[in-house]
Parts: sequence; structure tokens; C-alpha cells
Amino acid sequence: MDMEVTAWHALHSTMTAQQGRRRFSRATLRRITAFARPHRRRLLWFLVLSSLTALLAVATPLLAGRVVDAIVSGDPPDVVVGLSGLIAVIAVAEAGLGLLTRWLSAGIGEGLILDLRTTVYDHVQRMPLAFFTRTRTGALVSRLNNDVIGAQRAFSDTLSGVVSNIVTLLLTLVVMLGLSWQITLIALVLLPVFVLPARRVGRRLADLRREGADHNAAMGTQMTERFSAPGATLVKLMGRPARESAEFATRARRVRDIGVRSAMVQTYFVTALTLVSALALAVVYGLGGFLALHGRLEPGAIVSLALLLTRLYAPLTALSGAHIEVMSALVSFERVFEVLDLEPLITEKPDARAVPEGPVSVEFDSVRFGYPAADKVSLASLEEVAALDTRGGEEVLHGISFRAEPGQMVALVGSSGAGKSTVAQLLPRLYDADSGAVRLAGVDVRDLTAASLREVLGMVTQDGHLFHDSIRENLLLARPEAAEAELWDALRRARLAELIDRLPDGLDTVVGERGYRLSGGERQRLTIARLLLAHPRVVILDEATAHLDNTSEAAVQEALTEALEGRTALVIAHRLSTVRAADVILVVEDGRIVERGTHEALLADGGRYAELYRTQFTDAPEHPEAGPATGEEAGRPDAGQDPLAALAN
Repeated sequence: MDMEVTAWHALHSTMTAQQGRRRFSRATLRRITAFARPHRRRLLWFLVLSSLTALLAVATPLLAGRVVDAIVSGDPPDVVVGLSGLIAVIAVAEAGLGLLTRWLSAGIGEGLILDLRTTVYDHVQRMPLAFFTRTRTGALVSRLNNDVIGAQRAFSDTLSGVVSNIVTLLLTLVVMLGLSWQITLIALVLLPVFVLPARRVGRRLADLRREGADHNAAMGTQMTERFSAPGATLVKLMGRPARESAEFATRARRVRDIGVRSAMVQTYFVTALTLVSALALAVVYGLGGFLALHGRLEPGAIVSLALLLTRLYAPLTALSGAHIEVMSALVSFERVFEVLDLEPLITEKPDARAVPEGPVSVEFDSVRFGYPAADKVSLASLEEVAALDTRGGEEVLHGISFRAEPGQMVALVGSSGAGKSTVAQLLPRLYDADSGAVRLAGVDVRDLTAASLREVLGMVTQDGHLFHDSIRENLLLARPEAAEAELWDALRRARLAELIDRLPDGLDTVVGERGYRLSGGERQRLTIARLLLAHPRVVILDEATAHLDNTSEAAVQEALTEALEGRTALVIAHRLSTVRAADVILVVEDGRIVERGTHEALLADGGRYAELYRTQFTDAPEHPEAGPATGEEAGRPDAGQDPLAALAN
């Protein structure tokens, strides 16, 4: 390692150490130890081999000095050849140990990444829906990527660096003092000239890196939002492209300017330290030569001291900020543990049982519920806010009670925000009731296994979410073992089989992000096909025909009729025309059931339901609730034609 490389290493170490200075507790160290325990054997070998590599690194300068002494003293050629051969053997051994150490380091680091990522991923999977509604996806993904990698660095880089630097430093000091205590002391006196500028410039570069990261994050956020299909549509319809471009260019120019400044600061620093290092070497050669001419030092010792000088400065510089560097690396563990410390509100009991076989009834018994406060389900850092919202916890459902017998359809209607969707979310345990009970087949859902709930319940929401994958994979999400014939049967029953059969890629057609390549009606029918494939005994429809035009609604209604046949159903709808045939209609207002009965009975009562009905149907055409294409269909370039049909053509 020459002096310039040493200078770069010093700069990188101090710059990294200045970022994220933070204290951490012994509890954090204990948890880190628990994660490291499965890798303890590899860690031990890793530390032993790192120490051995440091020992060999000190041996080479000594042998180089012996070669010079052998030449000066006129030793036989075989001595010089033998020493040179030994240097070659050590070089080969160093290379081999380096490869082995790197293999162990990679295995430990990647194994730790695997353990942390799977642990965090599995934990996040158990979090309640409120966690995802509050958390910024990018911040959460960052914990699984950047922070996990930072935690890995604590083992694969920082730990090995500290051990090897300590061993190298001690051995180098012992050897240099043995060769010449005068030159060693002068080298130590020059150390502050090497270390102090590194720490100051490191702080400056850390500030520049943080500023650049902020601007890069802002650019990333702008690109993520504008490059999604809904975001691009909004910009094209209502945005100002010139302003968008100007904002992005401003941030990009700031990143460029910071990059130039960082490059120049680094170059000035490395140039200065390289100069200082060259002067230090001049001192070694000058003082060493003086001592050698007076017979107080062997010529080979001068060469050894010059080679050892870089092996003294590099570990001393690194260790001078080692405690900060360790904390900077290990702070990533704390950011990961922050997520793991969020307790899931929905847990499965150890003695949970499956939903009983046979027809399933649905019962809500005096259910009260309030959405959890932010501090129970989220972190300020994941929401990217200074402090969590203190609101939350207020009761939104007040004593909801009703029963749907097996095979019955119960409809929930009412104003927006009345609590209808909240009722539906309690059944599959997206949330748990605060009091009262929600029962399936007479059993409290909190006493049932999550797997049996997924098998029994099927839900279709108004957004009809699909993954950016093929039609086949989106269907198999409901039942991975389904055969090809079953997929086509579900599509046929959802009134989609003919369209998909005409596609060049058929079931392997990719639907795009959130299914955006499909129209709203096609997306809904595909989610209904997925539901049919799952064969649920209870179906929940939450505004399944919202935002659809007349044609799409008619197709979806046909598919829904197929989906509801013979099943217990809970249907939420704003369009009252879709719930006329319900066995029981519940009118929900302000978290309470204010009316219940059949369509005809509620109209005859002249209450809230009759008022809603008159609002929708007075002086309206045959299907007044179905207006022109809205939402994503209104902004689509192919609005008015069937996207799947267009693909097929």
C-alpha cells in the first residue's frame, strides 16, 4: 500500500465515520450478537486469518531489508535468491489468504443480510393494514436494503478492519522500534499532520454527501411519482411539463455542483497528504542514511523502515476514528431493530383452530372499533416526518350487530365515511375489534388460524389491485396449485376467457403495474376470476363496481352473480341498484346501523335508505349511477375501446 492509497483510505474512513454519529445501548449489542451467533465459527476463522494476513504484511518489508543487506555485504547469490523466493512465497500466501478471507467475509456478510432481510420481511408481513397506510414505501424498502447492508458492513468490513489494524499496528511498531527508535518517534510525531486534516476534511465531505443524498432522494421521489402510470397521467392532464423539467434540472445541477466540490476537496486532501507522506519518506531516507553512514543502522533497515512507514500510518489513522466508524456502521442495526420492535397488532393464538367445515355464517356482536394511533403502528422515520401524528384511537364503530346466515347476502349502504369498509376489514382481520366479537361459523375470528381465514374468505375491492406480472401469476396468487383448466374455467365464469384467449401471449400476458394495462372493468373481472379460483365460502365485495361505465358494470355484475352464487356475502355499495336483491340491507351512518330490512321494506319506511334512493334515482335515466368513464379510464389514450381486445388485435 503506497502513501496515496493510505491517504485515500484515511479520508474514506473519517468521512464514513462522521455520518450518523449516534450512541447505542448494550441491549442493541446483545441483539446484534444474537444475529451473529449462527455465523460464529466463520467469524472466528475470519478474525484468525485477518490476523495472519497482517503478520505476513509486516514480514515482507523485513525480508526486503534483508535482501538489501545481503547484497551490500556480498553474501552468496543463493542467500539473495532464497530471500527473494521467501518473499514470493509470502506474496502467494497473502494472496491465498486474501481470497479465503474475502470468501469468509462475503459468506458472513451475505448470510447476515439474508437473516436480517427475511426477519424484517416476515415481520412486516405481520403488521396491520394501518402500518402500510401510514408508511412511505421507499423508506421501508430502504430499511431492507441500505440499512441491512450497513449492518452487514459492521461485520464484514469494520470488525475485520479493527482487528487487522490493531495487529498490523502493534507488529509494525515493535519491528520499527527494533530497527530504529529515532526514526519511529519522528514518524509518530508526523502522525497528527496526517490524521487531523483527514478528520476535518472527512466532516466536510460527509456534509456534502448528506446534502447530495438529500437532493438525490428528492429527484428519486419526483421520478417515482411522475413515472408511475397514474402520476404520468396527472402530469399530462394537469401538470406543467416546463416547470417539472425545471425543478428536476435544478436538483440535478445541485447534485452536479456538489459532486465537483467533493471531487476537488478529495483531490486537494490526497495531494496534500501524499506530499506529507513523501516528506516523511525523505526524513526516513535522510536520517536513516545519516545513521547508516555512521555505522549505526544497516542499509537494509532503511528500506524496511520506508516500507513499514505506510503500514504504520494506515492503521493508526483508521483506528483514530474506529469507535466512531463502528458506531456509524452499527447504527444501521438500530434502524432495522426499530422496525422489528413494532409489535404486530394482529397475532395468531397458539391454540388457534380452523374454520369449521360446511356452510359459514357471519356475525357481528356489539362490535366497537377505533383505528390505532400512529405510535402503535408506525415510526416517524418511516413516515419521513419530524413527529408522528398524535391523532387516532377515536371510536368509529359503535356497537355494530348483525348476522348473515349461510348463503345470505347482506348489503351495507350509507354515506361515504360512515364505516362500511371498516366493517368489512374486521372480518378478514385486517384489524381487530376493540370490543365485541366478529364470528365466522359461530367462532370468533381471533380464535381462528390465518390460513383458514384466507381459505374461507374472498374479497374484491374497488381498486382491483393486480401485481406487475402475468395474468397467470395474478390468478395463481389465490391457489398456486390450480391446474390450467381451472384457470380458464375461472376466467370463463368471470366473462374474460374469450378476450384473453385472443391475446398473443394468452395467460402469460403481463398486466402492468397495478394492472394498469387493463380497463377498470377488465381489472375487476380478473380479480373476480381470482376470487372464483379460490372457492371461498364467504365473499366480501367492497364497492366492486365503483367507477365503472355502463358496459363495464354490466360485465362485472354478471361475473359477480356467478361469484356470489351459493355463498355467504357481505356487499358494500354506493350504487343502490346493485343491492336490491340483498336478503338484508343495513344502513350505516356515523358508525352505527340506523336501519335494516329488505329493499322494499326500507323504501316503505321512508327513512334514510329511502332518502338515499331518491337522491340517486329521482329524475334520472335508467342507470343514472353509471356515468362516463372516470378515474384511470378517462385519462387513458384508448378510452372507449377494450385494451385487451386492442392487444388481441
